[in-house]
Amino acid sequence: MSDRPHVLLSVAASLDGYIDDISDTRLLLSNDADFDRVDEVRAGMDAILVGANTIRADNPRLLVRSPERQQRRVEDGLPASPAKVTLTTTGELDPESRFFTTGETDKLVYTPDSAVPAVEDRVGRVATVCGMGEPLDVHAVLADLADRKIERLMVEGGGTMHTLFLTAGVVDELHLVLAPFFVGQAAAPRFVRPAVFPQNPHRPMTLAETRQLGDVVLLRYLSSRDG
Repeated sequence: MSDRPHVLLSVAASLDGYIDDISDTRLLLSNDADFDRVDEVRAGMDAILVGANTIRADNPRLLVRSPERQQRRVEDGLPASPAKVTLTTTGELDPESRFFTTGETDKLVYTPDSAVPAVEDRVGRVATVCGMGEPLDVHAVLADLADRKIERLMVEGGGTMHTLFLTAGVVDELHLVLAPFFVGQAAAPRFVRPAVFPQNPHRPMTLAETRQLGDVVLLRYLSSRDG
């Protein structure tokens, strides 16, 4: 067992790097073919991680959708869908959100040590709450996941989580899907926040695959594990 899971970061973005616009309706950046690809990738994971902001904004279920893929997981002795993981600094999570109420799988909430009592009070009945340092340490989170036999982790957003995992140098694989349009709204959320990234012109990621899926394109990048 490795000291941390293999981390796959998955994102769909506009050509100018936005993952949503500023409207009240969620912007669709993908298509049915890519949704099915993502579902296939999810089915091969041990856990899926999103940030607390994503839970509040999008109320995702984070489940494997295909009954056939669910059944294959069950036949392999696994839950029908991977475990769900989130990180929160404030603990402002609704225990009735679909992250907690859907799927017969583990739900893990990581938070700074000082926030554990408040987070336990909010979601301790529906999830396992873990303190991970002060401030929250992403390396400690990954080590704890490894201790829980999580070997493959899929990080699905949003921009704060993308930035956190990329700047920590723990992303082994990046699946970037580009939609064929621009958003152009300065206040809209972007793929990543301004930061210092180890994946830079002196140490670029390796392009391992390009794949057209209808009108979107998948770019799959790999990075060295020693970062």
